[in-house]
Amino acid sequence: MAAARLSGTENRLVSLPLSRIRVIMKSSPEVSSINQDALFLTAKATELFVQYLATYSYKHGRGKEKNALTYTDLSHTAEECETFQFLADILPKKILASKYLKMLEKEKRDGEVREDDDEAEEEEDEDEAVGDSVGS
Repeated sequence: MAAARLSGTENRLVSLPLSRIRVIMKSSPEVSSINQDALFLTAKATELFVQYLATYSYKHGRGKEKNALTYTDLSHTAEECETFQFLADILPKKILASKYLKMLEKEKRDGEVREDDDEAEEEEDEDEAVGDSVGS
């Protein structure tokens, strides 16, 4: 009975839905059961982290909107602040599709050039090896 009251109190202390956090935690193969306290602490820590990320991004944002937190502010924070750099893959800077396609084309061309260079180096190495064996 005390546990039921405790969980009701915990639900009011966090904004995130505990049931969803439980599902996310159970999705890990290493987790077999989840203690209520661990669930609550994970929810609270996540909430505080998101609050800190949002506050930091808002204060240090270079977005066009002064009274709003934008995706650009979040992605800039993930890229520039060492604390949040682990989020850079999740919050990449927005780019136009045309710029992305140009980047892909450039990477493809650079990749082809590198392959050609690698093949040329291999041929030179083979020629040197043949030259060394003929000279001996």
